[in-house]
Amino acid sequence: MIKTERLTLRPWHDNDADALFKYAQDPDIGTPAGWPAHESPKESLDVIRSVFSAPETYAVVPDEAGEAVGCVGVVPPHIRHIQEPQTHDTAHETEIGYWIGKPYWGRGFIPEAVDALIAHLHNNLHINTFWIALFDGNDKSRRVAEKCGFVYHHTETDVAGTEHFYIKIIPH
Repeated sequence: MIKTERLTLRPWHDNDADALFKYAQDPDIGTPAGWPAHESPKESLDVIRSVFSAPETYAVVPDEAGEAVGCVGVVPPHIRHIQEPQTHDTAHETEIGYWIGKPYWGRGFIPEAVDALIAHLHNNLHINTFWIALFDGNDKSRRVAEKCGFVYHHTETDVAGTEHFYIKIIPH
C-alpha cells in the first residue's frame, strides 16, 4: 500500500468489481487507452483477477471517495506497448499505465498517484527509467505525463497501423 496526501494506492480486491465497472463501463475511459468499455461487473472482476492482479498494480482510492476510482501501476509484460528494451539497462526500466473515472478528472489525483508510484518503484525496486505509451489523441494522459515530468522520446507504429507516442522520465 502507498499513501499520499489525498490517496491510498492499494491492491485490487474482488469486492472492487462493482466500483471498477461503474467507471470502466464508460467508453471515454478505456477507449483512449486501447481497451474496450467493460460490459458487466463480471468482466470487471475478471480484469481484477487477471490484469490488475499483476505486481505493482494499484487501485487508486481518493480519501473522499472511499472506493477504487482508477488504477496506476506497472504494465504487465504481456500487454506492454513497449516490447523492445529502450535502454541497455532493462532490469531498471518499466512501462507504467494509469486511468481514472470521469467524475475524478481534472482533480490532480492521477499525477499524484503516478508521482507516488514512481517514487516507490525508484526507492524500493531501484527502477531508474519509466515509460508511458500514449495513443495519438489521448491528450488527457499526455497532460498527466507532462505534469509528472515525462518528455517525448519517440513514436512507433504497431502492426495495426496505430501510432504510439513514447515518453520517459529518469528520476534524479
